[in-house]
Amino acid sequence: MHFLTSNAPFIEPQNSIQKMMLWVLIALTPGIATMVWQFGYGVLANIVICATTALIAEAVMLSLRGRPIRPFLSDLSAVVTAVLLALALPTLAPWWLPFIGALIAIVIAKHLYGGLGYNPFNPAMIAFAILIVSFPKSMTVWVLPQSLLPTGTSFLDVFTPLTDQQAKKALIDAITAATPLDEMKTQLNLNKTVEEIRTSAVFGNLAGQGWQWVSIAYLIGGLVLMYKKIITWHIPAGLLFGLFIISFIFYLIEPSIKPSPLFHLLSGGAMLGAFFIATDPVTAAASLKGRFIYGLLIGMLTYIIRTWGGYPEGIAFAVILINMAVPLIDHYTPPRVYGHK
Repeated sequence: MHFLTSNAPFIEPQNSIQKMMLWVLIALTPGIATMVWQFGYGVLANIVICATTALIAEAVMLSLRGRPIRPFLSDLSAVVTAVLLALALPTLAPWWLPFIGALIAIVIAKHLYGGLGYNPFNPAMIAFAILIVSFPKSMTVWVLPQSLLPTGTSFLDVFTPLTDQQAKKALIDAITAATPLDEMKTQLNLNKTVEEIRTSAVFGNLAGQGWQWVSIAYLIGGLVLMYKKIITWHIPAGLLFGLFIISFIFYLIEPSIKPSPLFHLLSGGAMLGAFFIATDPVTAAASLKGRFIYGLLIGMLTYIIRTWGGYPEGIAFAVILINMAVPLIDHYTPPRVYGHK
């Protein structure tokens, strides 16, 4: 005789947590490969440090809480959090930056709230926000894309030990620059026009040199997740539409001092945020309508922070702030009760 011990409805789940997280990692591969191609091997170092730290921190916290270690480590949720954080960090970040960030994401933003499924805020974005507020200088040292590197230099030169520290510093200074979002914001504050600013070598035909290809790679990975039904279209569409519509309105009003919608969509972490960060099922809204509203608010708030806030990128802060609004969104857009139309 067999007894059913699980709760109704007795339907075989389509996706396990492990399978979903594995597909997220697979879908991130085009973006990671493009980042390595454009910005060097530092991104791989960040991933290794973040992932190793996250797994150790996850095991320690599970042990302290008296929870089984192996099932939670094998679900890959800690690895996904670590990789998303690593991709948001500068490729020349000192080793302690991803180390501290991974500890914050797993220990503070995840386990102090009760672990997977109980955290109200996206752990990777909490870690990123704390790092950029605490260490703004280290968080803004971005390497130039490979097409803009000085003649005779390569990304490997940065990892080659130099006996002369001044030569090492000179090399890093020569191959680093502000991100396109940071450059655009800084120059606009100096009363330059968008047309004048875009003559800089850091800008490409669509957005920033290198960054536009990274964004397209994340878009491809996000479409894979939608095709595999790991995520639905509602949050990505809402976020990208919200970012597009508000940037389009201000672009029509003041085209000389407001970048185009395409620039905003293909710069910074817009695509990464739309398909991989905001779609976190734990911290997002529950219903399909609520998810679209949730994404829409993140997209619009991202533009507001980018344009009038103190930071050139707004994805992390927008996600955290709208995470706080999820209970209100769920209240007014409740999901359909199972068995009812």
